Amino acid sequence: MRLVTFSDGSGTRIGALDAAGALRDIAAAAPSLPRDMLGLIAAGAAALAAARDALGKAPVVAGAKILAPIPRPPKNVFCVGKNYHEHAKEFAGSGFDGGAKDVVPPFPVVFSKPHTAIIATGEPILSDLDPTGGLDYEGELAIVIGQGGRGIGKAAALSHVFGYTIINDVTARHLQKRHSQWVLGKGLDSFCPMGPAILTADEAPDPTKLRLITHVNGEKRQDALVADLIFDVPTLIEAISAAITLEPGDVIATGTPVGVGIGFTPPKFLQKGDSVRIEISGIGVLENPVA
Repeated sequence: MRLVTFSDGSGTRIGALDAAGALRDIAAAAPSLPRDMLGLIAAGAAALAAARDALGKAPVVAGAKILAPIPRPPKNVFCVGKNYHEHAKEFAGSGFDGGAKDVVPPFPVVFSKPHTAIIATGEPILSDLDPTGGLDYEGELAIVIGQGGRGIGKAAALSHVFGYTIINDVTARHLQKRHSQWVLGKGLDSFCPMGPAILTADEAPDPTKLRLITHVNGEKRQDALVADLIFDVPTLIEAISAAITLEPGDVIATGTPVGVGIGFTPPKFLQKGDSVRIEISGIGVLENPVA
């Protein structure tokens, strides 16, 4: 099931995209369910089953706006850097790595983006917030946590996944390099496009089979299987939850494959009027203009 958060004239609530891509109003078909995504996730397996049962009788909604599936997660969005082998190499050779010693990191590199960076598919990435002219894209698979916890081991990690969505880890490369860390280069307003939907975990029992493709203005830039991750989904959940309690609705962006703008000579930075389109099999398409 592909769950979404949407708004229309009667408010904001949860829905789902059916096989034909039509938006169905889950809340109308099952009014006892929570109307927000965090509430649905926290309500557990029974609520998800009820939402699935409601999909077949849920009315189609026309003209609604699809929002980010989780506009405000419980915490900042967790993000993982340099987590595909070939991207780690391209980043190390780009001159933007800030002097990191290891091309391929021995442990996950984790940073975060604030919720104020989150925007929905179709909403603009605000290029003027990066006055340095180094705007870049990073298509990523993101994990949505279902059952929370601390000290989650790899063997149990996938049972804690509610589903998967797409994130564009938009980056101001010169700011990233200037500050020798990543929050001030990656956490700017509008720098975390998310969506369009959450693919529930039962639809992707083996996330390594998912494929990510990024186009900029119709030109393919990234194309990789999630199997190419250096640190896989269970490893990331184990590492982050070791001493940080994960909560229902927490989001973990797993890293980007080779093909980002700084990997080209000269770099292909984003410009006003560009469009970034990220697709992951089963989830859908996240597309945002650069304004």
